[in-house]
Order: sequence, then C-alpha cells, then structure tokens
Amino acid sequence: MKPRIAKSYLLPVLFVTGLAYASIKSSSNVDVNKSIDSFKEDVPSVTPAGQIPEVKFKDENGKTVTVNSLKGKVVFINFWATWCPPCIAEMPSINELYSQFRENEGVRFLMVDVDNNRSKSERFMKKRNFDLPVYTPAGPVPPTYLGGAIPTTLVLNKKGEIVFRHEGMSDYSDGEFINLLARLSHE
Repeated sequence: MKPRIAKSYLLPVLFVTGLAYASIKSSSNVDVNKSIDSFKEDVPSVTPAGQIPEVKFKDENGKTVTVNSLKGKVVFINFWATWCPPCIAEMPSINELYSQFRENEGVRFLMVDVDNNRSKSERFMKKRNFDLPVYTPAGPVPPTYLGGAIPTTLVLNKKGEIVFRHEGMSDYSDGEFINLLARLSHE
C-alpha cells in the first residue's frame, strides 16, 4: 500500500518542481543578465522629496524604522519571502553586495520579509549563512514600493527618492550595480 501512495505523489511533485525550475530558469535568463542601464526603464518618475510616503519597517529588535528617518543614506530595500524561488535564487548576490557595503555608514540594507514572520526569515538567513538585516513591514507599503511581485528591489538616494526599482530576480553582485551604490553613497 505504501509504495502506491508514494507513487501517486510522484507526478504532482515532479510537476511542481518543473514549474519552479522553469520559473527560476526563465527569470535567470532574462533578469540576471540585465545590465543596470536596462533597469532604467523600471524606475518610476522620481518622487519629489517632500512627497515621499512614510513607510515603516521593524528591525530585529522591534524598533520602527521609517524611510524618512533614513534620509541622508542610500537605502537598498528588497521585498522577499522564504517560499519564493526567485527571491532565494538572488539572495547570494544580495549577500555579496551587502558584504561590500556593510561598513559603509552611508548605505543601509533592508531585507523586508513580506510574510511578516521574523523568526522564520531569521532561521532562513542563518541556515544559509547570510548575514542580511531582516525587517518586517510595520504598516502599509505603497504600490510605488511594492506592487504585485516579489522579489521587488528599490534603491533610494540620499534624498529618499526612488532611483532604482526592479521586480523579479537579478544579480546584485554585478559590477555596474556595485558602482551605482558606490556613486550614490558619494553624492
């Protein structure tokens, strides 16, 4: 009886695995190889500094951090979930990027778990040896920040304006992207 039960689950498991692989494969072929110049089309018109929405996140200590409180710093925000294959696939490149900027006081990273499950996301990071700072939403997130897709990544300049926005997986350890963050942190 048990072998038949196991075989009955084989087809659905293979189907779901195939879909996940196809999703990652198609995303990586299109998005990972994009240059920073090709991302420019993803950037919405820059929001005037006085009209920046007050978006709030909670850090690992439960302290609320607002986007407006981070003015004067370049802010890398990534909206992700532990169950999202493209999010997981891009995480090593984000971790590599973070390791290059972690000592730079002018750049902040917010890895925002959209499931709002801090303990699960921290276990995820620890299991994979990622040293990324996990945040959770502390209120509504406007569609200019997070539309209908994850992963979604934003970069805010020192004025708090969105200067980069990308939905989908990407390689953030790319030299052009590293140069973008470095340039923004020195402006």
